[in-house]
Amino acid sequence: MSRHKVEISGVNTANIEVLSNEEQMTLFKKMHEGDCFAKDRLINCNLKLVLSILKKFTNRNENMDDLFQVGCVGLIKAIENFDLNYDVKFSTYSVPMIMGEIKRYLRDNSSVRISRSIKDLAFHALQKKEELSINNEREPSIKEIAQAMNVPEVDVAMAINSMKDTISMFEPIYNDGSDTIYLSDQLEDKKDNYYDLDTKIAVKEALNKLKEKERFILCERFLVGKTQVELANELGISQAQISRLEKSGIDNIKKMVE
Repeated sequence: MSRHKVEISGVNTANIEVLSNEEQMTLFKKMHEGDCFAKDRLINCNLKLVLSILKKFTNRNENMDDLFQVGCVGLIKAIENFDLNYDVKFSTYSVPMIMGEIKRYLRDNSSVRISRSIKDLAFHALQKKEELSINNEREPSIKEIAQAMNVPEVDVAMAINSMKDTISMFEPIYNDGSDTIYLSDQLEDKKDNYYDLDTKIAVKEALNKLKEKERFILCERFLVGKTQVELANELGISQAQISRLEKSGIDNIKKMVE
């Protein structure tokens, strides 16, 4: 049966070679010994991994050639940083890196802009989270991150959540013909919730005290995952109005929680 020729960024996807795990490990060893041809082959033979991840973004009005090239950057980073000492398949290691590279690109080029101050807070919070994880040998809670940064817990939670895209944890993100990788496979099993009970109760009570439109917008934005543009079209108002109502709702919750 003939394969259909589909080109993306000049690459004929029908001719991409797929390596076995053993073949990949052999090439990684050669690459670490200085064989640049081994690295090139690892890149070329893992392009289907990038393509499989791109399928998740086909419903967005994005240039697939651009996303493919961004995904390839993530693939190259994964190849350069892959450690043979760990007993993990390369596909398992590389999927989050490729996905992260594409999501960063989409965030930085999104028409819905996140303020620089929130981005900076999220960046420092994630750095502090990694630092605490190493020091305590466990995942820190939002409360612990906020205390270590001397920043209100609500601010930290909102900043981190603003940098995330909504996605089903049971959605397949890669299949090489034998093993299917689901997003849930990349997530840690956290026994401790991010928020303590008092904070959950306080936020819930504050949310119920908001004006109806503010409450609706916050729930649709942070629980359902809708964009400001989607909400503006749904409610028949401008994106700027959605942004103002969202900010007003967040500020009111912060005041009531604090």
